[in-house]
Order: sequence, then structure tokens, then C-alpha cells
Amino acid sequence: MFLASTKTWYLERLVFLIAGVFSLVGVSLGVYVSSWWFLLNLLVGINLVVFSIIGFCPMAILLNKLGVEPKVKD
Repeated sequence: MFLASTKTWYLERLVFLIAGVFSLVGVSLGVYVSSWWFLLNLLVGINLVVFSIIGFCPMAILLNKLGVEPKVKD
């Protein structure tokens, strides 16, 4: 079993946290407000796949500009 370090809030960890929050918000709004909110989950999923394949993530770019350091360096 792999356990990621939880001692610091590094960039990759924050990207997963934000994606999880957006996904939970999308499901909640989809159930209680309008089924159109399920599209938010689709966009989160697409962004995670794109990030894992080509390494492009707008949230990671924003977090990096805000000073959050990545754990994995190029």
C-alpha cells in the first residue's frame, strides 16, 4: 500500500484536494439543484485525465504562481 506524505501541502496534493472538493460539490448540486451540475464532474474528470497524460493543469499553474511548491520536480 502506498501512503503519500501528509506533512506538507505540496502542489500535487492540493490539486487532488481541489479536484475532490469540486467533484463533491458537483454531485451535491446535481442531486439537490439541477442535473446540469453533473457536468462539473465531467470537467473535473477530463482535467484529471489531461493532467495525467500530458501534464497540463490550469489549477496547478495557478497554485504554482501563488507560490505552492511541487513535490515532483522536472
